[in-house]
Order: sequence, then structure tokens, then C-alpha cells
Amino acid sequence: MSATEPKTHSEEVYASLRAELLGGTFLPGSKLRLAGLGTRYGVSLSVVREAMTRLAGEGLVRALPQRGFSVAPLSVEDLLDLTRARVLIETAVLRESISQGGLEWESAVIAAHHTLQGTPYTTREGHLGGDWSLAHHAFHRTLLTGANSPRLESIATELRDCSLLYQHWSIDIAHDLDRDVAAEHRHIAELAVARDAEGAVQALTEHIERTTAALLAYAESNANAGRTVGISA
Repeated sequence: MSATEPKTHSEEVYASLRAELLGGTFLPGSKLRLAGLGTRYGVSLSVVREAMTRLAGEGLVRALPQRGFSVAPLSVEDLLDLTRARVLIETAVLRESISQGGLEWESAVIAAHHTLQGTPYTTREGHLGGDWSLAHHAFHRTLLTGANSPRLESIATELRDCSLLYQHWSIDIAHDLDRDVAAEHRHIAELAVARDAEGAVQALTEHIERTTAALLAYAESNANAGRTVGISA
């Protein structure tokens, strides 16, 4: 679709639902009722179902056989597995980038970090900012481009995309606002450009694992309080 071509109803519903999912409007595991959403957006059930199917392909919602759709649950097992996979892959590719990346890569990392640094982290409502998410994705992707391995970059990007909902939940439902995320990114960028592979890998590992720690603490707190809706072991 070109930039000037108007969005279809399906595109509009998909974009709105995606923003609400990432903005914490729906709790993990909650049922998404197609009829109610169709009424709210003023579209047919087929339009809502098409948007849901796209969101399911991104892992943001889950299709329930004969029961419609629900928000993906906060799965402790999946979160731990995803975190382990991200750390293994992203740190390995980062090492390659630091070893092989040239001046052009260094400049790209500095530019991507500058954009990220200048983009508001949260919205006025306290949700993770959409523009910040895009800048964040670009920064982490740029860190890995020095490896000159499209396959490894693709694997790392796919894993990072899988963590998108967890990243938003760490702010919107776990309220992980005490950490200095800007300082974490600055530290990673500085170490990478300084060619300190060990330091950069350690900083990136801690950065990834902090989000996981916040969500695990949220899951444990809710379990202890007897609130386990949307949380699975």
C-alpha cells in the first residue's frame, strides 16, 4: 500500500488494536470478543477477524479453537526461554559486530542512539511510546549490523520482535519505571563503539534480563496474592 493510499477498515482496526494491546488496554490472557470490538469500531466481524489473524501472526494474540481470540498470556516459561535465546543470539552477533564493524557501523550506532536518546520514553498516559519503540528497535538492530550476517541479524530481530509485548507489559502492568533505561542504552552504545566486547556483551545481557526480572516479580506478586489471570507457568 502506498503512502497516499487510504487505509482499509482492516488496516485501521489492526493498527488500533495493536496500539491498544501494546498500550496495556487488555490484560494478558484476557478474552477478545469480536462482536464487541466490531461494534466499537463500527466494522463487520470479518474485518475484526482479519485484523486478529494478523495480530496472531505477530504473537500478540492467540487463536482459540472454536472460541475466538485472546490476548497472549504472560507465560513465565516462554519468557525465560525467550530471554535465554535472546541473550545467546544477540550477544554472539554483537561480538561479531564489534570485531568486524567499521567506521560506518560506529557512525550508525551513534546516530541510532542519538535518535533513541531524543525520543520520549513514555506517553503522557505513562505507556511506552510508539515512536520510542521504533527508535529502540532501530538501535538494537543497528548494533548487530556490523556482523555483516543477514541471517544472524534476522534471527536476532525475530526474537526481539517476539519480546515486544513483554517489553510493553514491563511498563504497563509491571510498572518497571525505576530503572534508567536511557543510561543502559548509552552504556551499551559507548562500550560497543569503544570495541569493548566483554563490557558491551555484559551490558546488553543485563539490559535484556532486567525486563524479564520485572515481569517475573509481577507474576510472582500476583501468584502470591491469588491473582493468576493471564499468567501461566
